[in-house]
Order: sequence, then structure tokens, then C-alpha cells
Amino acid sequence: MRGLIAENKTVYQISMEVAAILLFSLLFLHKSFATELDTISDSTFLTDGDTLVSATGVFELGFFRPGSSENRYLGIWYKKFAVRTVVWVANRDRPVRGASPLVLKIADQGILGLFTNISMVWSSNTTTSGNASAKLRVNGNLVVIDQNEKVLWQSFDYPTDTLLPGMKLGRDYLRGKEWHLSPWKSSDDPAPGGLTWGPDALGYPENKLRQGALVVFRGGPWSNERFPGISVYSKSLVFRYDVIINESEVSFAYNLEDNSILSRVTLNSSVHLESWAWVEEGKGWQSVVSFPRGACDQYNICSAYGTCSINMIQQSCTCLDEKRFVPKNQKEWDTANWSGGCIRRKQLECKNGSAGFVKYSNVKLPDAENTWFNMNMSLEECGTKCLNNCTCMAYANPEKSRSICLLWLSELLDIQVLPERSGGPDIFVRMASSELDSQSISRKQGGANVKIILLVVIPGVLLIALIFVTWLCCARRKRNHAKPKVEANKSQEEDMDLPLFSFSTISNVTANFSPDNKLGEGGFGPVYKWLHVPRVWKLYNEGSQMELIDASCAESCHPQEVIRSIKIGLLCVQQSAGDRLNMSSVIMMLGSEGELLEPKQPSFLTEKELPVVKYSSSTYTGDSVNEFTITEVDAL
Repeated sequence: MRGLIAENKTVYQISMEVAAILLFSLLFLHKSFATELDTISDSTFLTDGDTLVSATGVFELGFFRPGSSENRYLGIWYKKFAVRTVVWVANRDRPVRGASPLVLKIADQGILGLFTNISMVWSSNTTTSGNASAKLRVNGNLVVIDQNEKVLWQSFDYPTDTLLPGMKLGRDYLRGKEWHLSPWKSSDDPAPGGLTWGPDALGYPENKLRQGALVVFRGGPWSNERFPGISVYSKSLVFRYDVIINESEVSFAYNLEDNSILSRVTLNSSVHLESWAWVEEGKGWQSVVSFPRGACDQYNICSAYGTCSINMIQQSCTCLDEKRFVPKNQKEWDTANWSGGCIRRKQLECKNGSAGFVKYSNVKLPDAENTWFNMNMSLEECGTKCLNNCTCMAYANPEKSRSICLLWLSELLDIQVLPERSGGPDIFVRMASSELDSQSISRKQGGANVKIILLVVIPGVLLIALIFVTWLCCARRKRNHAKPKVEANKSQEEDMDLPLFSFSTISNVTANFSPDNKLGEGGFGPVYKWLHVPRVWKLYNEGSQMELIDASCAESCHPQEVIRSIKIGLLCVQQSAGDRLNMSSVIMMLGSEGELLEPKQPSFLTEKELPVVKYSSSTYTGDSVNEFTITEVDAL
């Protein structure tokens, strides 16, 4: 009996040892296997030391201690870098203190949860009736998906201090989500700091950097743009901004056309928004651009209608246009107190014909908080909309690829004139009609509803000159047959009388005022063409000017007078404003026989290519960027 008991005891001890070995082996296999996975299912989980790794090996998820802190967090970071660069933290405001064991697993009803031996610290707060799993995707997005791979939850909906390519800033109205960045409190504490970077709730969307309720820096209205020009050693960065604005979602994201380059945008506690790129040659992160760049990026530093510039010594403010605007308080302005801003020299009146617009190019568009916008409206329609609203101070299209109408319904704040030829947008600012001139008029009320060709608009002079040739030849032929020669030199005023044309005639020759026949718009309305200017310039170059004359008048016309009239018309539409004729010169030249300058190719035919201007980021007064060449950059 004793022998049997001893034998059973030995067998029991062996069985316990085997079970312990098997359990240890299973745990070892689990930990070894888990580190190679990018997915957690209901049968796998993460403990201390375990990680998930994205399929491309770029991102890693696990538990970490920031800086010198003993607190532990669940986070995502770049796997291959010696210095850990964290891009997302799950429990940033609920740290795990002490040495409590941690487990990340799929709990009941499809919840992804972070557990200690006492409680659940953090969860995805999701539910599903079927099986769920969590996966770390190649772009760094941790997602919880159901058995049909429908996304139930994603880390991209809860950004911390880092914006990765494909992440969004903005709002999802259907799901009640808001996406914005907030910095870590310190390098030891990833809890949200006092700053935020994201869009306003009112007006056309634009990102603003806020310290509490105070706006520190503004990025400008959103636009779908392709931004080239940044070089990172042997690689070139080409950013693409993706904007969605509709009833269900307002969002902004960026992507790189070369997705092999690692890029991130961070917001830190020192009030800086910074874009970074990983440089293999330099084995480190290189700063691409940083905002705010200097004193002029401080929000609304020059107040209404003021713009900031940096001279050799210090920052200074000037009025947007010193011809049309003056400081509200000149004495304070002279002492560098710009809080009063600028006002118009001529105050606006709200009545027909009392106002128009002046175009300003290469500007950072004003604060868009108090704005109205339409996502499908032409620039001409936008100007009319603004002109018919007494509270509208300016209008613009923030995009080049779409027809967007953006109206400012209050004074213009936080304007900044960008470097010349930087490719910045245009804005059309409302002015009293007395402040408009032929070079700055963009639209004026008078005559807008009567679409006729008027002599006072310079591009239309070419058309009038060609009409005049026909009339002159016919009139000369008639005088030669019906009147004695002594009457041929009657007053010049009779010879210069121009014919009147009926509305139906003008409608016919302009193809019923077709936009395709529109040359432009002047102070009193649109200007249309009869002839195509390429039909005129080509014949002039070939020496075939007489082909422009109607066959019924050709025999009685003098070739030299025909050529002279055509030359005068072409001189009226030169590319350079200094080469164009004014109306008094046209009349004098038509009535004299002096030598004329040879016309150059008309402006309508000149093909313009917008230059891509590059300049060193060292021209900024803010943080410098080593080894980079960039074009003018909008803040993300």
C-alpha cells in the first residue's frame, strides 16, 4: 500500500511538472508569437513586453514609460528608431502607476480594453454582436473591426499631439466626432496641455492655434492644394492637402505623394506647430517648417486692415494700402501701438453705384470666422453677391481648382501680404467708388445690367477701331460720289461721328453675350469681342490686313488708312500697361498722319505660366530649417 501511495505521489509530481512546463511553453509561445502579430483577437492579448507591429514594420504598439516617469501608458511609436518617437497615447490622462501587471485584450461585446489586476483603465467603448479584433495598420492607425472588417473604432479619431498622413482635423457631424491636436504637458507627461490646433466652429473652416480661448496663430482658410518644393537631401517632399466640406463632414488632412518618406506634424507645449521628415542620410528627424515663424505670425498683430512686415531691425505694421487706408489713431500708430488698426480714407455708402472692389494679390486671407461661403459659385457671381450685401467687406476664392465663393461680413482681421510672386490667393476688398481707378476696378454696379460695348474701356478700342475702318471707307466712297471735293474737309467732328448699333445687332455679333466672347470687365460692365483678336494679329503679321474689310467697301478704302487703324487698335491691347494708348491719343492718331509705333503681340494672346518661386527658409525670422528649400507654405 505504501509503495502504491509513493508511486501515485511520484506520478502526481511528474504531472504537475509537465503541466508547468506546458503552461510555461504556451506562455512563451504566446509572447513570441504575439510580438510578430499586427492583430489582437479574442484568443490573443498583450502583456508587458508584448507589442503589435504593423505589416510594413514601421509602427509598433505596446506599453511604455515616457521620459523619466514611472507611469505606464499604451501607445504607438515608430519601431525602427533608437530614440522612441511616440505618435499616439491611449490613456494619456489615466496613467497606470506602480508595478501593476497590464493586459490589452478584446473583452466582452467587442470592447478593446486596457486592464490591470484591479480594473479596466481604458477602453474603445465599442460593442458588437459578433467576433471583434484589433489591428495596427500600416499607416499607424489602430482599428477595432468586426468579423466583416467594418471599423468600429479607430485611434485616428482620437489624435493626441501628432498628425500623421491621412489623419483628419475637423468634425464628423454624423458621428459627433471632433479632431484636433493638443500637446503633451511635458516630456514626462502625455496628458493634454493647454493648447489646441484645429478648426473654428463658425464660418469657412480654417485651423487656429489656441491657448485656452486666446487665438495665438491662424493657418488660413482651407484649400485643396498640391504643395511641392521641399527637398530632403536626395528626396523631394510633395504635400497634398485634402479638404472635405459638406453637410456631414468638415475635415482637413495631408498626404505625401511619395509615401516611402516618413512625415509627421507635431504640436508641442512651447507653442509651436512643426512639420518633420525622417532623413535616412542624416539618421534623424529634420524640421521642414515651423509655425509661428516669427512676430508677424502672431494673430492679428496689426489689427483691422493692417499687414505686418519685418525690416532689418524689428517688426512693423502698415496699412494694407496706404493710398486708400489710414491708421485709425495716427499718434498711437507712430508709437508702435497698432491695436486700433486702419480705416478707409473714404467711408462706404450702401447704395447702387457707390462701391466697387480693389484686388490685392499674394495675401494670407483674413480671419474667416465671420464669413459666408458657397462651394459652387463663380468669382463673378461671388462679386455680385458681395456687392448686394451692405455688410460684405471683401470676397475671394480660396482655391484654384474649384469655384468657391467666400464673403467676409465684417472688418478684415489678421491679413498678411506674402512675398511677391509667392502664388498666394487674391482678395477683392470693397471700396468707395471714388477710390477706384482703371487699374484696380474689379467690379462696379453702374451699367452692370446693360451689356453693351463702351468706348471708355481700353480693350474695346480695338473693336471700335475695326468698326471705324469699315465706316470710314464707306463714308469716303459716298462723299466722293455725292459731294464736291471742297466739302470733303468739313469739320473733323462730323468725320469722327461714330455709328450707333441696335441691341439686336450687338446681341448677334456677341453670340447673345456669350461668355466665350467676353474679353473682360471694366468700370461700367462686361466687354465683348466681333472679331477674334488672333483673327486680326495673324492677318497683320502676314501683311493681309485688307482681308478684314467688308467686300462691299474694299474698293473705296485706302490701304494706308486701313493699316493705320488696325495698328492703333493693336496698340490699345498691348501686354504692358505702359505700351497701351489712352482715349485721347487714339482720337488724335486717327485724325493725323504721324508715324506710329510697331505693335507687339496683344495681351490676349500671350501665354502666361505661373512661376514656381523657391526661396530659402532662412529668410524667415523664426526657426531655421537646415538643408531645405521651400516655397511659400500654408500652415497645415
